[in-house]
Amino acid sequence: MRPRTSISRFMSDGWITTRRNLTKIKRVPDILVFTLLQPIMFVLLFTYVYGGAIKIPGSNYTEFLMAGIFAQTVVFGATYSGSAMAQDLKDGIIDRFRTLPMNNAAVLVGRTNGDLGINFLSVMVMMTTGFIVGWRIHSSPLQAIAAVALLLLFAYAMSWVLAFIGMSVRSPEVINNVSFIVLFPLTFVSNAFVPADTLPTPLRIFAEWNPVS
Repeated sequence: MRPRTSISRFMSDGWITTRRNLTKIKRVPDILVFTLLQPIMFVLLFTYVYGGAIKIPGSNYTEFLMAGIFAQTVVFGATYSGSAMAQDLKDGIIDRFRTLPMNNAAVLVGRTNGDLGINFLSVMVMMTTGFIVGWRIHSSPLQAIAAVALLLLFAYAMSWVLAFIGMSVRSPEVINNVSFIVLFPLTFVSNAFVPADTLPTPLRIFAEWNPVS
């Protein structure tokens, strides 16, 4: 029998930890339910509460809003990656993995890959809810698929950032506080919900360079 290469071991270990995280969601469906309820709540809240108060020249606010809600949801959804990683450290799960002959990076890969699946479902739920409240896709199918792929890539990158933070702070309570402090201004000081040119100059400059924008 040929020994496995380092790449094949990495892929195999990554798949095992990914499956472990997906299985956990299956056993605790509350995680998935509340994760999918969040984007629905965001869409309905901003559309029906703020939609009538905010006017976008030459555009419908719902059309303008949806891109921001997509970005906001995946950004805040990345918090789960950090808190879950911190919880595994707190419970000693990561220490058990370290005693096994597996690639150390597989733990992070499994965490972020599993959360990518959740983000995909969240995006599908948001798109469905958006269609219900009047949002429409005006680009070609290929461009729409590319946009979804870019959004998921952004979500995947944010999951890695929060997972690293989760491994650093080692406390689910702390990661929730830290992520709020970091992600709240990152999301709202952007052009996600209002045009950047309506912001004061310092905030406008920040918003123009903000990855959420």
